[in-house]
Amino acid sequence: MTTHSDTPGHSATSGSAVGRPTPLTAATVTQRPSGMPIHKYGPYEAVDIPDRTWPDNRITVAPRWLSTDLRDGNQALIDPMSPARKREMFDLLVRMGYKEIEVGFPSSGQTDFDFVRSIIEEGAIPEDVTISVLTQAREELIERTVESLRGAHRATVHLYNATAPTFRRVVFRGTREQVKQIAVDGTRLVVEYADKILGDETVFGYQYSPEIFTDTELDFALEVCEGVMDVWQPEEGREIILNLPATVERSTPSTHADRFEWMSRRLSRREYICLSVHPHNDRGTAVAAAELAIMAGADRIEGCLFGQGERTGNVDLVTLGMNLFSQGVDPQIDFSQIDEVRRTAEYCNQMEIHPRHPYAGDLVYTSFSGSHQDAIKKGFEALEASAAEQGKTVDEIEWAVPYLPIDPKDVGRSYEAVIRVNSQSGKGGIAYVLKNDHNLDLPRRMQIEFSKTIQAKTDAEGGEVTPGQIWAAFQDEYLPTDDNRWGRIALRSAQTSTTSEGTDALTVETVVDGTETVLTGTGNGPLAAFFDALASIDVDVRLLDYSEHTLSEGAASQAAAYIECAIDGQVLWGVGIDANIVRASLKAVVSAVNRARR
Repeated sequence: MTTHSDTPGHSATSGSAVGRPTPLTAATVTQRPSGMPIHKYGPYEAVDIPDRTWPDNRITVAPRWLSTDLRDGNQALIDPMSPARKREMFDLLVRMGYKEIEVGFPSSGQTDFDFVRSIIEEGAIPEDVTISVLTQAREELIERTVESLRGAHRATVHLYNATAPTFRRVVFRGTREQVKQIAVDGTRLVVEYADKILGDETVFGYQYSPEIFTDTELDFALEVCEGVMDVWQPEEGREIILNLPATVERSTPSTHADRFEWMSRRLSRREYICLSVHPHNDRGTAVAAAELAIMAGADRIEGCLFGQGERTGNVDLVTLGMNLFSQGVDPQIDFSQIDEVRRTAEYCNQMEIHPRHPYAGDLVYTSFSGSHQDAIKKGFEALEASAAEQGKTVDEIEWAVPYLPIDPKDVGRSYEAVIRVNSQSGKGGIAYVLKNDHNLDLPRRMQIEFSKTIQAKTDAEGGEVTPGQIWAAFQDEYLPTDDNRWGRIALRSAQTSTTSEGTDALTVETVVDGTETVLTGTGNGPLAAFFDALASIDVDVRLLDYSEHTLSEGAASQAAAYIECAIDGQVLWGVGIDANIVRASLKAVVSAVNRARR
């Protein structure tokens, strides 16, 4: 008896089921409990702001930037910077265009104090650059900090104290009012010592941070900031910088943005406040948190080059700036020589930048995958064609190359490292290397043929194949040289003439199997005549495809010819390069014939 399943496409006959495979659904993919102690941790606190506006905003101009490489970055180093390395970092930041640079914690020790004094006394600070120094809220530390700034053109004292409940309870054992009073009293002391120590030559500013803002109750953070402003009295021409640090990253970037919008809406005297964001990367989302905070009302970002800093680091100023650049927004910081920036940061910090680091790593503009390489190659070709159609250069039109968010040339990279070849690579990557390095534009079917040679090499040897190795393999396969002679035929010279019937007559001086031989033939064109000549030594050649192009401009330029032939039952490509296009074509035929007999 035969039965039929109620499920379309499935049937059962004599007890056996025949039909389609069972579709994958959520019910067939089941995650299991990890067994980790999740009871020890609680969720982040959401912000009640139902009418938030930041999701609809876009960043269309660069924020103000402050580099804290010399302070927050330096304190996190295994081997803190020497004075020479500090100066190297400071000079780099100035060259790149940073106008606010936190240069140290001068009350923490003589080394930082002396460094601040050195850059002031040696005139190393351009007049449009503001240096910033950090201090805790104790009187003797504030006095020492202000003293370090004597004679500076533009300077800011940055005072902080921890405001989060865990710190109030565990570290300071103080009430909210006591913690607020530390900030208020510290601000008053900064004002007093600045008036006492600094002269009219110094444009003086003040910054306050309710430390561990991410864990501080919003109403209390607001209360402390208002108390600080009551002392400083911000007004027209008297800005205050309120920095809200994500000392430890605790929540999603969206919640971080909510906290900034909440504060920005409620702070009094908002028009005289520079609201600053200082993210750390504990959750791996510092860049997103900084960008969303700017969308939510922040005016300035504090961070370090390449994300240097405590634990997982400060927010990465390079990634943030280049993110703006990639969207057509001028970051107002110069990243055009990104390898110099990276090398200097590595020297100063004595730490290497990861090869996958956004925009600056050794491999970030490199594709190994064959499909990626093919798309990049086609993207470059399409960009050049589009520019030509518009009568413009590639640099004058909008960048649009698959897998490359920016033009590597804009940050000082060459195209040499864009495509690199290993066992995962395909014909597009290999063809790109040959075109970029040697101006050889291989026909598609020839790309496929030669890629098999490289694939065999990578399968046998493993690892990456360098551009030099690709070129050597190409020569060995298609272009015999004096140092690498192969094949039964060598071309010496060729002369063409026209017969009385109007066909081409060809005389070719060759070496065939080691013997000097003159071949002659006739046909409709030099190639047909050469095929006729080869028949006299029992070589059967039939033309399938042919293309040619010049390798460069000018009278001395050479040409490349590519020929696909059927030779004694095989289909093979040959390549010829010569200043004379006819000779290049004949060399391509010899290349294919020799390959058939290797």
